[in-house]
Amino acid sequence: MDLDREQYINSVNLNIDTDFPYLVLDVINDNSFPRNPGFHVMHWHEDLQFILVLEGTIEVQTLDTSVLIHTGEGLFINKNVVHDVRRLENCHYNSFLFPAYFLEFYAGSPAKDFVDSVTSNDRMAFIHFTTALDWHKEVIAHLKKLVQIEKNKTDFYVYEILVRLSLLWLVMRKHVTLPQEQRESIVRLRMQKILRFIEEHYAEDITLTDLSMSANISKSECSRCFKLSMNTTPYKYLTEYRLSKAAQLLKKTNEPVGNIAAAVGFHQMSHFGKCFKEKTGCSPKAYREMENNP
Repeated sequence: MDLDREQYINSVNLNIDTDFPYLVLDVINDNSFPRNPGFHVMHWHEDLQFILVLEGTIEVQTLDTSVLIHTGEGLFINKNVVHDVRRLENCHYNSFLFPAYFLEFYAGSPAKDFVDSVTSNDRMAFIHFTTALDWHKEVIAHLKKLVQIEKNKTDFYVYEILVRLSLLWLVMRKHVTLPQEQRESIVRLRMQKILRFIEEHYAEDITLTDLSMSANISKSECSRCFKLSMNTTPYKYLTEYRLSKAAQLLKKTNEPVGNIAAAVGFHQMSHFGKCFKEKTGCSPKAYREMENNP
């Protein structure tokens, strides 16, 4: 969607290199299976994503809006939409990710138009499914069926998933009204500039003044934009972003922990270790060992 989305983290499907790149994340509070450290930084997927909240409430935030998804409700997040998912108190949800071509049937199929009309629409960020509308209930029923299929896999698992996803998409596509083009919000445009600045300078000493100047706004307005867009402070977001980058380096490189801490903007090893453990529940060294020996 955004031409600038390269500036945010691309959360890659863990099954991208398999012959069936369908990924189901079972998330209970801050614990995910398959394992995901759950850093609260804005990211995007090349895949389509559906979420079903089994218990509790989650908040999904994009660059210019947010939505609360309660027990028994669902959400569709379009491909390439920059977003973040946070829990409110205790919660349990499933996230289903898959490439758009799952719904196109075959190369050159006219069904592709019914997919592209949604995925190529810059104003179609997400759809919130509640129990207020009958067709929303039908979508939610399909999501619940996906949960059941995942728990009781049969020899026909792949085919059952493809059929169910197609039925779900058909219901949604029949009833959804595609939004018309509209002006981007001021908050969204400002956050794009600020987050791009963080991506380019996170390893440096960044102050609130630096962030506000990157969008040509005051420090108070910068803080307000973070509150409206992501319900957090600039400092907390920057720390989460640095920790997420550190986690990537710990997993993908053999660099000493001290070097990694400095490379992502932490100048005191003790502070880095404390923040990392508070977020992941383990030390950087233990996290590396766990990731390399799952």
